[in-house]
Amino acid sequence: MQYLELREKLNNFFVFSLADIRKVEAGFDLRRLNEWQSKGYIKKIRRGYYVFSDTKLDEQALFLIANKLYAPSYVSFEMAFSHYGLIPESVYGVTCATTKKTANFKTPLGEFIYHKVKPSLMFGYSLVSYQNQNYKMAEIEKAVLDYLYINPQLETTADFFELRFNAQEFLVKANMQKLNQYLAVFKNKNLNKRVENFLQFIKN
Repeated sequence: MQYLELREKLNNFFVFSLADIRKVEAGFDLRRLNEWQSKGYIKKIRRGYYVFSDTKLDEQALFLIANKLYAPSYVSFEMAFSHYGLIPESVYGVTCATTKKTANFKTPLGEFIYHKVKPSLMFGYSLVSYQNQNYKMAEIEKAVLDYLYINPQLETTADFFELRFNAQEFLVKANMQKLNQYLAVFKNKNLNKRVENFLQFIKN
């Protein structure tokens, strides 16, 4: 297979794997990948995953890549906060929830950070359409619960103040009934207390 042929067949892929290539050519020669990397046609993101060097990447494209790079996963935590306008700072890496072990991938495209959650907590995300594909983004309520779940040290007003959280934006966008329904699924008394303290802080 020639490079231009592969480029055409995987034209809509923001990131592709060897498995994707094998779907269009079962007997693909792995040496071609090294050749195309040397020529600057493709970039290796992590073992077995690549992007075309001329692909234009924006934030949403990175969300798509994050979902595929370590699946199953969905964008959550700080990156979701930034997406919803809940924190003023830009986020260092794309933060995600996954049922796999916690992992961190530093790539030519940026850092992708994955925090492990129980399989029962892989819910509360929306499928967002982007260029004929979908990526998974935590709903605003679930992003907050995910964050408090993996950061049990956050308990006091001082702790929450350090987040520089946009309380007004959250109160406008969040559905408190949904938040409480999602919280019940966690079945975590300590988290219940942290959420209670957080909401008191937000409303004051």
